[in-house]
Amino acid sequence: MPNADYVIVGAGSAGCVLANRLSEDPEVRVLLLEAGGKDGSVNVKIPAAFPNQFHTKMDWDYATEPEPFVDGKQMYVPRGKSLGGSSSMNAMLYVRGRPLDFDLWADQGAPGWGWDDVLPYFKRAENNARGASEFHGVGGPVEVADQRSPRPICKDLVDASVAAGIPRATDYNGPEQDGVAPFQVFQKNGRRWSSADAYLRPAMKRPNLEVITNALALGLELDGDRVTGVRYRRKGQESLASAGREVILSAGAIGSPQILLLSGIGAADELREVGITPRHELPGVGRNLQDHPFLGALFEVSDEDTLYQADKPKHLLEWALRRSGKLTSTVAEVNAFVRTRAGLPAADIQFHMGAAYYEEHGEETYDGHAIVIAPTLVAPKSRGRVWLSSSDPEAKPRILTNSLEHPDDLQSLVAGMRLAREIAAQEPLKSKIVKELKPGKELVSDEDLEDDIRKRLMLIYHPVGTCRMSDDAEGAVVDSELRVHGLQGLRVADASIMPVITGGNTNAPTMMIAERAADLIRGRVGAAVGAAS
Repeated sequence: MPNADYVIVGAGSAGCVLANRLSEDPEVRVLLLEAGGKDGSVNVKIPAAFPNQFHTKMDWDYATEPEPFVDGKQMYVPRGKSLGGSSSMNAMLYVRGRPLDFDLWADQGAPGWGWDDVLPYFKRAENNARGASEFHGVGGPVEVADQRSPRPICKDLVDASVAAGIPRATDYNGPEQDGVAPFQVFQKNGRRWSSADAYLRPAMKRPNLEVITNALALGLELDGDRVTGVRYRRKGQESLASAGREVILSAGAIGSPQILLLSGIGAADELREVGITPRHELPGVGRNLQDHPFLGALFEVSDEDTLYQADKPKHLLEWALRRSGKLTSTVAEVNAFVRTRAGLPAADIQFHMGAAYYEEHGEETYDGHAIVIAPTLVAPKSRGRVWLSSSDPEAKPRILTNSLEHPDDLQSLVAGMRLAREIAAQEPLKSKIVKELKPGKELVSDEDLEDDIRKRLMLIYHPVGTCRMSDDAEGAVVDSELRVHGLQGLRVADASIMPVITGGNTNAPTMMIAERAADLIRGRVGAAVGAAS
């Protein structure tokens, strides 16, 4: 199908949603292009195996430029490169974000994206194991489950957090986010439930949907101010996929701005620097990059029921036969949202806690039983950007987050690390702590902790914001209906459109964006929201 009504670029968290929802109409033809291959690897299906995909052919395997506020460190940015995209390689944590986040979107020039507007789309997507309620849905394609085989010490992590003054959260995905609770997860019967599982696979039998894998997008075809198709390369051959109605970019916060820039859409002077002829001046493309930086407080523990040696044959067998046991873990099993100082409108720190040693994205190991209590900055004030290194579509773009540029960001992480130690000092956890591994008990002062943060800081795989949505804000790339400013026949629908990063893991809000995008494209927003409510 070289021609279609809609051509979608990227079969990830958003693209799979769009492929399903748009192809529900049998009168339209939908073509989905994915640069990666299929998602059949066991490292996709087994939840705890997600780090095994890092630095493989299933990973775009990006890294930032040397970060000026993190001791010049180049920070790893994994992105999924297969059906399901990053939903096939993430940690499967179901977190929507705070109502405040979405109301901020609306306040910054994106009417229709406030909390009351987006809640019906979250509910429509869900099949939540806890049942239907005012804030949750059942019967949707996205399986949201409680953890199947949590580690016993994770209950101690919850109880110790409460002892440290963090309240229990009844539903961190409802109107009040603050508090501690086990994560809900994107799983079904102990295996990953990606966007490809939820949306794409059920739709692939439709005759009006075609999916082409291993198809690298080279750029957009323009006729004046109208986008008419996508040029792509597959097995060494270049082709043009023509779009009768629209092209929709869902290649993510790195890929979508890269494709726009390769097409001559961006800041003209920067495009000329890499030998690209400007076609449409839109200087906001690639700007406004945000991510959640984090690092772990790591402790050796006496409890021997952790994820240490979870890849032993007996655990693989248990997962294969019963879909239970250690390998169903998402590594981070306990979630806590906290405000580290007075006067904040919402949490600035999210803790990811689990029964594992997790350092350097799983590359660094520890020969023993350990836990991690990882403060994650969820309201960063620092902003970065994505730009081209070359006019070659196969060249990786340049990425800079400017993490820790704003002093408040570093202050929050120092406070988060101190609170991590406070949690570890409470029973029933305290008596199981053998020793603090990192940062190390000798690091006490703010200066010591700041140095350690700069040395060990990581990004937690949530890049957003590089095609900012607003009807009126300077630097916006798309309007509140996700149409690229100044062009016809082109939308962006993925995490790149977020004006402000959500306070929490970004997979669920990205799926929500695509659910609403599909209704915007089909012209049925009002009716759908009413039905979803």
